[in-house]
Amino acid sequence: MRIRQFFIPTTRHIPAEAELISHRLMLRAGLIRQVASGIYNWLPLGLRAVRKIEKIVREEMEAIGAVEIMMPVIQPGELWRESKRWDEYGAELFRLNDRHGREFCLGPTHEEIITDFIRRNIDSYRQLPLTLYQIQTKLRDEVRPRFGIMRSREFLMKDAYSFHLSTADLEKTYWDMHGAYSKIFQRIGLQYRVVRAAGGNIGGNFSHEFHILAKTGEDRIAYSDSSDYAVNVDLFRDSPTPIVDGAPSPDGQGTLSISRGIEVGHIFQLGQKYSASMNAAVQDADGKKQFLWMGCYGIGISRILAAAIEQLSDGERISWPEAIAPFSVTLIALDIHREAQVKKAVEDIYHQLLPHTSILLDDSEERPGVKFANMELIGIPHRVIISRRTMDKGVVEYQSLTGKVQKIPLSDITQYLLDQLQ
Repeated sequence: MRIRQFFIPTTRHIPAEAELISHRLMLRAGLIRQVASGIYNWLPLGLRAVRKIEKIVREEMEAIGAVEIMMPVIQPGELWRESKRWDEYGAELFRLNDRHGREFCLGPTHEEIITDFIRRNIDSYRQLPLTLYQIQTKLRDEVRPRFGIMRSREFLMKDAYSFHLSTADLEKTYWDMHGAYSKIFQRIGLQYRVVRAAGGNIGGNFSHEFHILAKTGEDRIAYSDSSDYAVNVDLFRDSPTPIVDGAPSPDGQGTLSISRGIEVGHIFQLGQKYSASMNAAVQDADGKKQFLWMGCYGIGISRILAAAIEQLSDGERISWPEAIAPFSVTLIALDIHREAQVKKAVEDIYHQLLPHTSILLDDSEERPGVKFANMELIGIPHRVIISRRTMDKGVVEYQSLTGKVQKIPLSDITQYLLDQLQ
């Protein structure tokens, strides 16, 4: 992509309410722009990163046999009354009436819709187990939207729902999903912890939260340095074992460390909470009516992006994990419109790399200082600078996000970049 054809509205003006690193940097780098409190436009650079997260999530969902669908944002109030959540959910639920006075809500989650779909379309145990998922916009009327997209009224989420004839079958899918979520965060390259959690207004008796570790996280996570043990400290205040930094881990392995965490995923074993209240049942092998066992599994697509910036960035620039960077390589061409040799060299590199990776070519007429400042802010993982000065020496300048500037022979730069990307 050529920057003259792209749209990256970087800015120095940051609203006073932008407290978190991710909020400030996403505004400065032109990833988002606010429409209203808690509601944002996603701009091209931010949307490219979101799409990369979606791709990883889809691949891991398909790897465990989950099937993608799409459900409506607008949901009938009668379904929520049937599950008894119309009044229980509280003020976060956006409610509206159509022209005939019928009640609807804007979906913050989709347990009612999916359970209604299953009871209308699944009638035999032979059609089970089944796991369906979607990636879709959710809406919640936050009492105090803040922290940019971290706590907004509208956000992008992957939610999955599984249906089973037995608890053993539910258990298997639950742990498959647990493993899939772990692979998602490993592929993105983020430090995370999985903790036991409460069901909240979703319900269920068994659940786990996935937290990205970051200093700005709202939750305190205690985890062992020698095992997978981890808990949300605020949920275990009355624990007989002291949950403090340096204390022995309750599982007997290692000692505890306390860090802040940003919740980006939550998985639940719902049991028969929704199937029983909404009469979602099938005939089992003996011809008897059996309410379905159900699991639900959410992961915040847009929240992962913000959490990644919180964990990896220093407050002055974005440091993208390569897996979700909007572009892998940026080519910064100086004097491109005055120097034919520079233009030819950068065009050759651009076309050689284009079939293999995503490239942002800065072919603008901005001053070098502006180009460097913008690319430093945006944080593309690999940067190549080409100018008449470097070409006279037969080299280009290469820099990764974490390395020093290197002089690479012009004739070798394409292969060198491909090797770095691998």
